[in-house]
Amino acid sequence: MPSNVTLPPKENAIFKRILRCYEHKQYKNGLKYAKQILSNPKYSEHGETQAMKGLILNCLGRKEEAYKTVRKGLTNDLRSHVCWHVYGLLQRSDKNYIEAIKCYRNALKWDKDNMQILRDLSLLQIQMRDLEGYKDTRLQLFHLRPTHKASWIGFAMSYHLLKDYDMALKILEEFRKTQKKTSYDYEYSELLMYQNMVIRESGDIAGALEHFDKHEKFICDKINMKETRGRYLLDLGRKEDACALYQDLLSRNPENHEYYRQLEAARSLVTETERLGLYEEYQSKFPRATAPKRLPLNFLTGDNFDTHLYKYVTSALRKGVPPLFVDLKPLYNDVDKKKQLETLFARLLKNLTEKSSFDDEGNVRESPTCLLWTYYYLSQQYDSNGDYITALEHINKAIDHTPTLIELFMLKGKIYKHAGDPEKAVECLDEAQSMDTADRYINCKCAKYMLRANKIKEAEAMCALFTREGVPAMEDLNEMQCMWFQTECARAYKRLGEQGETLKKCYEIDRHFTEIIEDQFDFHTYCMRKMTLKAYVTLLRLEDELRSHRFYHQAAAVAIRTLVDLYDNPVKDVDPDEELKKNNKHLDPDELQKLLIKAKKARKKKEEEEKAKQEEEKKKKEQQNRNRRKKDDDCENQAKEELIPDKLARTEDPLGEATKFLEPLLLLVKNSITTHLLAFEVYLRKGKPLLMLKAIRKAITLNSTTGQHKTELHSCLVRFLNYIETNKDTINPTTMKVIESIMPDNIKNTTAAGYNEKFLGENNEDLERVFVSLNVQVTMDTSSADQAVNKLTHIPLTGQKYNVCKTVLDAFQKGDFGPAGKAQAESFKKKCREYFPLARCFMEEQELKKEEEEKAAAATASGNNGDSLSADMDGLALNDKPKQ
Repeated sequence: MPSNVTLPPKENAIFKRILRCYEHKQYKNGLKYAKQILSNPKYSEHGETQAMKGLILNCLGRKEEAYKTVRKGLTNDLRSHVCWHVYGLLQRSDKNYIEAIKCYRNALKWDKDNMQILRDLSLLQIQMRDLEGYKDTRLQLFHLRPTHKASWIGFAMSYHLLKDYDMALKILEEFRKTQKKTSYDYEYSELLMYQNMVIRESGDIAGALEHFDKHEKFICDKINMKETRGRYLLDLGRKEDACALYQDLLSRNPENHEYYRQLEAARSLVTETERLGLYEEYQSKFPRATAPKRLPLNFLTGDNFDTHLYKYVTSALRKGVPPLFVDLKPLYNDVDKKKQLETLFARLLKNLTEKSSFDDEGNVRESPTCLLWTYYYLSQQYDSNGDYITALEHINKAIDHTPTLIELFMLKGKIYKHAGDPEKAVECLDEAQSMDTADRYINCKCAKYMLRANKIKEAEAMCALFTREGVPAMEDLNEMQCMWFQTECARAYKRLGEQGETLKKCYEIDRHFTEIIEDQFDFHTYCMRKMTLKAYVTLLRLEDELRSHRFYHQAAAVAIRTLVDLYDNPVKDVDPDEELKKNNKHLDPDELQKLLIKAKKARKKKEEEEKAKQEEEKKKKEQQNRNRRKKDDDCENQAKEELIPDKLARTEDPLGEATKFLEPLLLLVKNSITTHLLAFEVYLRKGKPLLMLKAIRKAITLNSTTGQHKTELHSCLVRFLNYIETNKDTINPTTMKVIESIMPDNIKNTTAAGYNEKFLGENNEDLERVFVSLNVQVTMDTSSADQAVNKLTHIPLTGQKYNVCKTVLDAFQKGDFGPAGKAQAESFKKKCREYFPLARCFMEEQELKKEEEEKAAAATASGNNGDSLSADMDGLALNDKPKQ
């Protein structure tokens, strides 16, 4: 092994300049000084200088050259902690944290007490959640720098994260004793709050309360302390003290619903009268507060409910509160309260239209806006009940009353969306957006409705009003991690059958979550330096379950379904020449040949243009990355692999890619039945019966509590039974015994056909359940298609959902039910049209065409009117010119 080369004083001074240049981002000067040392024949192989040169090259974006130089330096001086540390920094910049940890450990072999290396190692260990290793490193740092604040905090936190609360508390208490106590010190206050958090998590509630009593005057965050203290008092049964505390909190914020609930518990209020007395007390104390008037509606019944509801509703209608229906919507879950609400609003509408008053006698005349907001509320109520015709009647009356109110057009769009006409929904939202082009919320809503109508380009143009200038909107939204937009885009592309684009959006969302996890790296030192310890621990726990967020769950579900579809129906390469010949059979051979040559030239030209465009975009992005690149301690320089839709759609292992999306869901979203239904689809195609059964068992357990996915679960159960019956000879006998021993009771000792027939008999009037049963039946036995179609077309559509009817129609048109389904598609569509007059998917082609023509004519007329008005204004301007 080569020995560690020591530089003479002159070269050593130059080497120190290299280090300073690196720290001050003077990279060109650093390279110049490195060249001075390496150009000397005696030190041309100096490993540490080569390593520093490589690190600077990495910061300049010359990654390949940087790795080559650092590896060369490491080869020349394997016993240098500098070379190993630099190599670790390079690995860390590429997010290869495991390799970076190995490099740091090698560096510590040659300089075991190097503070910088130990700090860098501890950061990587907490990032990778190597808690045992983190504890050992923090212990070493604590021994080396016992006077540093971060040494104590990091050491205590390492034990806290390992749930060794006693040791963590001992360290924190010893550290607290060394701190100067001042009356308004935020850092000391945060330390006390963190210490209290550790005491609480250890299970010592009494000790945590005592800790607050002892240090209350030094804690700055009084509200948080009082809220936590109130929970402690309730847990310990000290209800009188809790009462006083929550009364104090309510005097600060009488709108906090949680304070009222806790005060109810503290006063042990049980009966309706007792609870109402509490809220009436606070209504008199705070007459302008909304919470004490709204919360009693949750538990009041009968006449009491009617009386308080009337007061609350009339007050809100006078003020003009747009989200009144959203506020009262939970009450509609109670059948009796729903009836009382509907009766009340019907009476209010009648009185307002006939007497312009809320009361039956008409003594008090109300403002005209009360009628407007009553129409607005009722249209939401009818929309919620599925009566879209009546909902539209009421919202149109409201628009006639006040045609300049944006909320009315937004609600009208929402009703059309629910009724199944996304095109008209977009028109309404577009009109609302045109009324206030500076409102970002309406802009986003309009873009969302456009995506629901599969108008991706229009949605992108709409969002471009608020994105950065000079950058394509889609690119900027991706950079800003606008995940709601990307999720809706993925769904729109999936509906359009563009699987590559769908997967691109899903992978972009997945990358956002990876970036968020990597971004936590910046907080490991910051939070300990600023003493925001409670927030830091909360951040670490959030990052551990980050992919349980609904944005990831939604994107992963879309990606898994798309990849499963790609496995079932892989994308086939279509020969354009063959396609052209097929579409132009009527042409002469000579003309066809000319057409083929012309098409070939056009394709070649297009390919060259696309290639040139891609090269230009690549150079542009590289330049932007170079301009944006910033040097942290690790000189981050990570180039992302470009996501190409066509390549994604032709993935070689779709089930393997689906599993990558599925694993975080199984780990973090295991309480969602959708997760296990998706898992079943993947495992069915992989041929893993035990994992299929595991997914089914979990889904059955969750379905028993929610009952939301009974139809999808039934499909999985039947297909599982069918798989076992079909492959029982090839399944391992031991595996078969395990399956039989843990088979759920509801499918034990039955066949796929028998279980499906039983389910069909129990739900023969529910279109959705009948469709799922018959769809599975036809998949297993194609000869039953005619009978299935007959059954589906004779089910009454009264009370059915339009999207279920659309699913059945799509299945008929695609040929899932054979020729019989295709034959019945048109008549079924007409039948659906009668029951769902607003749903666009059931409209005839002539009707849609006529609508488009009317729309185009209206647009032309509007343009002509605009031109005419412009001409009139020009003439007016000419006539108004002063005489010379």
